[in-house]
Amino acid sequence: MAEKVIIIGSGPAGLTAAIYAARADLNPLMFEGSQAGGQLMLTTDVENYPGFPDGILGPDLMDQMRKQAERFETRIETADVTKVDFTSRPFSVWVGAEEHLADSVIISTGASARWLDVPGEERLRGRGVSACATCDGFFFRDREIVVVGGGDTAMEEALFLTKFASKVSIIHRRDEFRASAIMATRALEHPKIEVIWDTVVEAMLGDDEITGVTLRNVKTDEVSNLKTDGVFVAIGHTPNTEVFRGQLDMDAVGYLTLRGDGSTATSVEGVFAAGDVADSTYRQAVTAAGTGCQAAIDAERWLDQE
Repeated sequence: MAEKVIIIGSGPAGLTAAIYAARADLNPLMFEGSQAGGQLMLTTDVENYPGFPDGILGPDLMDQMRKQAERFETRIETADVTKVDFTSRPFSVWVGAEEHLADSVIISTGASARWLDVPGEERLRGRGVSACATCDGFFFRDREIVVVGGGDTAMEEALFLTKFASKVSIIHRRDEFRASAIMATRALEHPKIEVIWDTVVEAMLGDDEITGVTLRNVKTDEVSNLKTDGVFVAIGHTPNTEVFRGQLDMDAVGYLTLRGDGSTATSVEGVFAAGDVADSTYRQAVTAAGTGCQAAIDAERWLDQE
């Protein structure tokens, strides 16, 4: 017998969808993935999620959301979906060799920040190393920080961070930005921003928190250390949509495309998307939760019409 709704992926979008779907008596089954909780599991202090005036740790927020979903009897399995078939209904969702049928599906697999994969980076994530200026910029008031990247994302992050930091150094491996002309000009003309051209980060330094970066000039091979209070890696995100390739419409980067009618409906009737998997613009926990709510309501209404 088919499930009324299967939710693929957790994080704020998936767990909010689960809460709403469960309260609508859809008895949702969630495959939360082996990396449950999404990007907030990598975040230390979350101070911009409404309802927590003193802030909350990212993993604690996800734990509370998960308990709330379970309270309404969401069935959560810590497993990765390995294959889907959305060509006929009920839809098929596989975990390994195990097939599950669903009348509707909500996808909330999120997007993963691209990292530099240099020594010290993983250890110092959440300890001065971040991939989200709007999430963490507030913590760097009157500090000197580094932004790594050369596209529009890096320019946006750097310009945003000038609201807090005393100085922002953009490190870019080429001698010109890939960003749009208007964004590049804004960054280059900003008095708080300095650009270090033709340079890559070779390592991140510090024990309990970031204290500096090791840099290498790609033209001269000269190596130097730069003191910094924070590093923002701004080289883009990769949506976690590989398993849906060929099944759902997506943009050139891989984000799922929605129908554009204000709903969370994807290109296949009965399949909905919530959170960062379909959002390359905002990528916030609160916006993800909001679309999770929308997806559950959209799925409920769609099922009622069938």
